[in-house]
This record gives sequence, C-alpha cells and structure tokens, in this order.
Amino acid sequence: MSGTNEGSTRTAELLQKVTATAFGPYQSAIIRIGFSATWLFFLLREFPHRHQLYGPDGPWSWQLADGFISGNDSFTVLMWSDGELWFEIVYALAGLAALGLCLGWRTRTMSALFMVGVLSLQNRTIFVGDGGDNVIHIMAIYLLVTRCGRVWSLDAARARKAPGAPDRVGPVLWVVTGTALLLATVENRTGLFILLVLWGMWAGLGLWWLAHRPGVPDQPRILLDTLANIGHNVGLVVIMAEVCLIYATAGWYKIQGSRWGDGTALYYTLELDYFAPWPALSEMLGSHGLMVMALTYGTVIVQVAFPFTLFHRRVKNVLLVVMIAEHAAIAVIMGLPFFSMAMIAADAVFLPTAFLVWLGVRVTRGRDRLLGRAGKRPDAGDGPEGAGPGAVLPEQRTGESGAPRTLVG
Repeated sequence: MSGTNEGSTRTAELLQKVTATAFGPYQSAIIRIGFSATWLFFLLREFPHRHQLYGPDGPWSWQLADGFISGNDSFTVLMWSDGELWFEIVYALAGLAALGLCLGWRTRTMSALFMVGVLSLQNRTIFVGDGGDNVIHIMAIYLLVTRCGRVWSLDAARARKAPGAPDRVGPVLWVVTGTALLLATVENRTGLFILLVLWGMWAGLGLWWLAHRPGVPDQPRILLDTLANIGHNVGLVVIMAEVCLIYATAGWYKIQGSRWGDGTALYYTLELDYFAPWPALSEMLGSHGLMVMALTYGTVIVQVAFPFTLFHRRVKNVLLVVMIAEHAAIAVIMGLPFFSMAMIAADAVFLPTAFLVWLGVRVTRGRDRLLGRAGKRPDAGDGPEGAGPGAVLPEQRTGESGAPRTLVG
C-alpha cells in the first residue's frame, strides 16, 4: 500500500508541475528567435527574386499552383488572388510577422501570423525549398502552442515595467485579425483545419483578455493559465521529439547508403559545383582522405547517437556543440546558410538553461554598453511574461543547490 501511495503522490506532483509551470522558457524563446530570424533573413535576402520564387513571374504559375493545391488542400492565402498587389502585401506581412515574433511583440498573435506567412509562401511554390524550409514549416505550426514570449521579448518587458497596466493595443489587434478571419471564412478560401486553429487562437486571446480584467474572479484566469501551460509543455515535447526524429531518420538513411558506408559521401558532396561557393576550400578539404572519412563517419555516428544521449546531460551537451559546429561548417563550405540557421535553431531547444541565462546576461550587457546605458541591471529583460517586477523563474536559479534539472536543460 505504501508503494501505491508513494506512486500516486509522485504522479500528483508531476501533474501539478506540468499544469502549473511552463517549462523551458529560455529554450522556447531561443527557438522563437532562431526560426523567425531565419525566415526574416531569407525573405530579405530573396526580396529581389521574390516574384520568381513565389510570385507571378515564377515558372510555377498561379494556375499550376491552384490546380495542385486544390488536390491536396494545402493552405496558402496567395491563392486568394493572382494579382501582384496581393502578393506584395502577403510578402510584406510575412516579413513583418517574422520581425514581430523575433522581437516578441504580441507573441501569440505574431506566432499565428508567422505560421500563415510561412505556409502561404512555401505552399505557393513547393519545389524551391530544402530541408531547412521543411523544418521552418513544421516549427511554425508547433510554435503556436508554446508560451515562447515569457523571456527575451517585448511582451515580457512590458509586463515587467507596467504590471496590470491597461492593454489598448491588444483589443485593436484582436478586432483587426478577427475581421480578416471573418472575411476568409465567408469567402471560404481557407481550409477547415486552419480555420479552426486560427479561430481557436483568436477566441482564446479574447478570453485571456477578459479573464485579466479588474474585478474578474481568479478561477477563469487560473484555468486559462493551466491550459496554456499544458499546451506549451506538450508543444515543447513535440518539438524535441521532432528534432530527434530528424536526426534519427537522417542518420539511419545514411547508414543504408553505400557512399556513407565506405566513408566517401562527403568527398562527392564537396565535388558538386552547386554546393561549392568556395571551390578552393572544397578542394582543400576533399584532398585529405583521412579527414573526409572521419567527418563522414562522424556525421553518421552523431546523428544516430544523439536521441539516445538526451538523458545523459554532459554527453548530450558535447554532441550539441558538435552538431552546431557541423551546421556552421555546412553554412560556409556548402553555401547553405538558411538550412544551417534553421537546424541550429532546432538544436537550441536542448541547450542548457544555465548557458542560455549566461548568454542572455552577456547580450544584455553588450547591448547596454553599445547604447551607453550603464548601470542597468544585467538581467533586465529576462522577466517572465506577466510575472511582474523582480520575478525569478526556477530555471534562473542556476547557482542554487538542488536547482531543477530538466530534459531541455
């Protein structure tokens, strides 16, 4: 009986933590910043070529895209009109949503608009993307359910500086987005699933605003906060599982390839002109056979082994450094910066909390020195969304004995 009672107690404690705490606030913030910045930089880099990639001047015409999408029910608002003005509006809004999400301004709304922008452009022309685009595509959906603006965001700064202040911008933004959703619903130009997701988020934001009005009992706010924590924690676990699945499948498929098996796959990759922005560098690396073989086998070993190291913190951190270094090398040697940025952003979900807190402090200090704001607290800007001034998360107490250890930290 004592064993049963002890098990029930542990289950109740775990359930209490899952419902009362949004785990990994720094990890969710870094992936928010990483993916939104990657997409924003991509849109800016391809701005001169946007018409050829996703617009009316591309080889994949509007008529071809309309016929293809009508058969698989993909979501893209670019199919609402074939006009150039509509395309320019969607492209600009996609960039603004990415910027807003990166800064953490109205994070919930920006995450929905970010997803709409990513899906609209990528589904318009599906043949121009690569693995990095696929990762952004998936993570844009998962970010919807995360509370990724609790730290390192304008939302958190606003909540810390003026807790309980009336929100005048939120209701206006809520009305504008609701009107757009209503028009999309009436015109029947959006898939049912996406409509349900967007309407659910829109209704949830309205309920959240009402629950935090003065005079409203605490029970609705507590219920909504509990649901938000559950959604965040489930979403974070799904993101981690997705990253593990990406590496596991990539590694096991490589094992089945003969070139990876004999250690020559990297050599043949370096010989491809399409992936050789620095031919001299590729030739130099390809001329060292032992190094090529070691890097080829090392890539396979790291990708296959990574999911099995998650519960050993030190080994996991070592492999994280190796994989991030590998993606940085891919960005330079193979000329795939956005693929590498997307994968590094995905890897960041497993970075230790202590490192992320240290990184945030250093970035804040550097920003203050650059702006000449001496004397500001180094941890300013790290307060959780809606927690008030001076709030400290359990993950921030890295110097305390017995600080919590989680899978993501």
